[in-house]
Amino acid sequence: MTSPAPYPIGTPGFPWGPAEVAAWLARQARQRSYEAQVLHAVDALRPRFDVIPYGRLDYHPDSYPLLAIKSRDWRDDLPCALVTGGVHGYETSGVHGALEFVDRHASAYAGRVNLLVAPCVSPWAYERIHRWNALAIDPNRSFRADSPAPESAALMALVEPLRGRVLVHVDLHETTDTDESEFRPALAARDGVAYVPGEIPDGFYLVDDEEAPQPAFQQAVIEAVAKVTHIAPADAQGQIIGSPVAAPGVIRYPLRRLGLCAGITDARYKTTTEVYPDSPRASPEQCNAAQAAAVCAAIDFALAHA
Repeated sequence: MTSPAPYPIGTPGFPWGPAEVAAWLARQARQRSYEAQVLHAVDALRPRFDVIPYGRLDYHPDSYPLLAIKSRDWRDDLPCALVTGGVHGYETSGVHGALEFVDRHASAYAGRVNLLVAPCVSPWAYERIHRWNALAIDPNRSFRADSPAPESAALMALVEPLRGRVLVHVDLHETTDTDESEFRPALAARDGVAYVPGEIPDGFYLVDDEEAPQPAFQQAVIEAVAKVTHIAPADAQGQIIGSPVAAPGVIRYPLRRLGLCAGITDARYKTTTEVYPDSPRASPEQCNAAQAAAVCAAIDFALAHA
């Protein structure tokens, strides 16, 4: 076996400083438009839903409004369902799957549950098809007090008044081939540690909360998504991305301890979806539909067992 080539920024064994972060930032280029692809889609939903601003990201010279979509018939006596997408901006179906859920399915829950959907938590990274924000910080390890990521801090501030009322939270993500070709090597270089290659699973899987697992809930979501796209099998070690498989298509992380988005509320039912868009067996439309199906199945199960 040959050793992987060193990442082009930094010195192996030494964490990045400001110069390395600046060199990394200079390599990032806008590849798509948050305004055209996300904000316009949100605007089209305004006749049926309330759209609320919850902050603004300023990464000079760019500025991005942060918007959430809210049930128009919000009632304080109903439980809340939280849907988040685009915490990692490059994970496309997380963003567009959240928007598809609102457009095609959300009206079915009117009068049954309050919906709050943040479809694109990280717009700077969405435009650059990247995992990190402009500070070379991963927002999905930054959902904690005094967060260094403004994306994470803004979402936590939005959700905090509802934290104890959220029944179900679905955080929409993807696992892509670029996790191994770019993002994990960049992470190792940034932190000054050795990059150890991993294996990308072919298919959809979920991340349950290790500290409060809900196996029946996760299984209900897996069964619904299996009708749309294939479920990732375990690897030869019985793992998915280095974690033991708790059930078909399900692994577990300590969500809150790792600063993950799915741990920001006290929701009884919470999950992180992981779609695999690079599979030859999945189209972009299928990936979006899988995300929307996961949200529907999660809310249906939560309401049935509340």
